[in-house]
Amino acid sequence: MTQHLQRRLTPRHITFMALGMAIGAGLFLGSASAINLAGPSVLFAYLFGGVMIFVIMRALGEMAVHDPVAGSFSTYAHRYLGPFAGYLTGWNYWILMVGVGMAESTAVGIYMKQWLPELPQWIWVFGSVLMIGGLNLLAVKVYGEMEFWFTMIKVVTVVLMILGGAGMIWLGWGNSSQPVGLGNLWQHGGWFPHGVTGMVLALPVVVFAFGGIETIGMAAGEASQPERTIPRAVNSVLWRILIFYVGALFVIMAIYPWNQLGTQGSPFVTTFAKLGIPQAAGLINFVVITAALSGFNSTTFSGSRMLYSLSTKGQAPAALSKVSANGVPVRGVLVTLACLVFGVLLNYLVPERIFAMMMSILAFNTVWTWAMVLIAHFSFRRRHAATAFPLRVWPLSSVVCLAFLAFVVFMLGYSADTRVALYVGAAWVVVLSVAYRLFGVGRRMSVVSVDATPA
Repeated sequence: MTQHLQRRLTPRHITFMALGMAIGAGLFLGSASAINLAGPSVLFAYLFGGVMIFVIMRALGEMAVHDPVAGSFSTYAHRYLGPFAGYLTGWNYWILMVGVGMAESTAVGIYMKQWLPELPQWIWVFGSVLMIGGLNLLAVKVYGEMEFWFTMIKVVTVVLMILGGAGMIWLGWGNSSQPVGLGNLWQHGGWFPHGVTGMVLALPVVVFAFGGIETIGMAAGEASQPERTIPRAVNSVLWRILIFYVGALFVIMAIYPWNQLGTQGSPFVTTFAKLGIPQAAGLINFVVITAALSGFNSTTFSGSRMLYSLSTKGQAPAALSKVSANGVPVRGVLVTLACLVFGVLLNYLVPERIFAMMMSILAFNTVWTWAMVLIAHFSFRRRHAATAFPLRVWPLSSVVCLAFLAFVVFMLGYSADTRVALYVGAAWVVVLSVAYRLFGVGRRMSVVSVDATPA
């Protein structure tokens, strides 16, 4: 066993890891919830949310390029806001990754029911835990390579769907040569069928969909050329969101009435089935299973690295800082997987509710993580006036983004369906705070600037 991670993730790996986290269950399955809440106006929610995420990622990217460490925003919060802030952020993010992993593995079970409805959902969830666990116990370069190919499948599929959908809309492809047109975007209650309130209520779902994109920062500690790969990955966030969220959902809602989406699983699957292409529906179902496994893969990676980072700062058991000869924090992976098994139990007990439940509860954790990135960045900029990858229009951009996150928290409390997120989130913060005060974990620990060895 060694004590260091290894810098074996190439520019290609980092870029596709970031891309992969943007295209997961939040797009393929969670988008149905957002569409039902907002109708076609969900496009504006994703567009505005995407701009806010870009600001957050630029702030994180600036710190990551300056100091590429494992633990990322937890380490930055520790260094610039104090040990308590780093401790809360790190453990909050770990539980977020566990919850997102549960949601992604649940999505696998939901998608598999399209093919084998007679088998219970929890079996597929358990199988995905075993598969992803095995991948994460291999060398980090193997993980990066698998994530590259997982993401490549998703990217090609979504691009082809957008192009094919455009042909259906304007040329009548797959619809007896009759162009579908754009009428479905406003013929079922208009652009705002539930008013502006509906669009606003969709924001927590949008936040969950984008959750995990901060994996870019988590991977910085194992990037072979962080000064080059991090800016490239961060700068691609905005156009990714425009293409894969706004573009894909625009096409879907144009060729299929928005108020009929989500009743039979993923909007991607039902869209192709509606157009009379059952083979394509089966192919899309395979792709969205791949997408969910990809997201699950990344959350397991991020969760285990966060445990490693916390342990190196004395904020988690020291045993979790042990790293295998392949550069993998094996114990962190195993602890994360052990907690993910709880998702198997939930899929056995409440298979119909777990995905929506995870989406609403985890929105609070996501907002917390992003807010801490922005707040730590304020302190960072006061100490480092000139950096290699600065956030533009600072501090105005950060202030607007923090206001947006505060509004999302307000909306979580406004809706009875998502209010539980505030209760659970507040309870988790209280538990962590009590543990910190009782045991004094990490109060006097320093943060090491570089904690990965070269490839």
